[in-house]
Amino acid sequence: MNGKNKKSPIVKVMSFNIAHGLGMDGVVDLEKTAQVIEDSCATIIALQEVDRHFSVRSSFVDQVGWLSERLGMYAAYGANMDVTPLDSERPNQQYGNVILSKYPIKYNENHLLTQVYCPFGNNEQRGILETVIEVDGSYVSVFNTHLALKDEELEVSVDEILAITGKSHFPRIITGDFNAPASNVHIQKLKRHFRDAFLKMKRGDAYTYPSPYVNKETGEVFRPATRIDYIFADPYLDVVQAAVIETAVSDHLPIAVDMVLSDAKVNDQVYTRKARVTV
Repeated sequence: MNGKNKKSPIVKVMSFNIAHGLGMDGVVDLEKTAQVIEDSCATIIALQEVDRHFSVRSSFVDQVGWLSERLGMYAAYGANMDVTPLDSERPNQQYGNVILSKYPIKYNENHLLTQVYCPFGNNEQRGILETVIEVDGSYVSVFNTHLALKDEELEVSVDEILAITGKSHFPRIITGDFNAPASNVHIQKLKRHFRDAFLKMKRGDAYTYPSPYVNKETGEVFRPATRIDYIFADPYLDVVQAAVIETAVSDHLPIAVDMVLSDAKVNDQVYTRKARVTV
């Protein structure tokens, strides 16, 4: 087939805060997480709150390696928390974001974002994981982040994300748990630069938190009440389908979009010198 007539590839992109595999039933079961991802048929998956030898809560499992092997995908990891254990023979205890991909990950870099400290609340280090993925000879930059609940820090983070993504040479997709509703002024600022995939499909009511669940012991009922998980993209990338996947394997619902990677062809030499993949 003539290269000029070659169809632009279509990818299914998922964003999912997996809460280290902790389900709404209070049980950590990473196999259930993997099954949700597998059943979605997503080809590029951005996960937040992923442990790597982190603590007893996830049995010190390398969740990055486990998911990569279980799903048969390439993996890149951005450890926003990286703690050296007291036992020097044990690996660092890490917590952060992952991008899994059916396609080769040509480049990855984790950017730590500026913290805005407050005397009360969570002062967790945040970051945005950048990858360049090769899809059938085309290239796309996929970013994955998990932002703070503090509005002051969200403002700083959005400005930094715009600066980081602005340096990309490729079509851009930004995913993650932004911990803010679509009406938030800082999310609105991001949407002036990128298309909200769910709004494009008229799915602004696609709530992602908390996951629906009925606690049989207490009778407490949980229902999705807000949308804080997003997939943004350059406006010229055509979104053809968007869906929220109902599950109780995390407190967040995964979201997925089918996207056409138009105008994504670039010269491979741009990243040849910098290519480095973490698996």
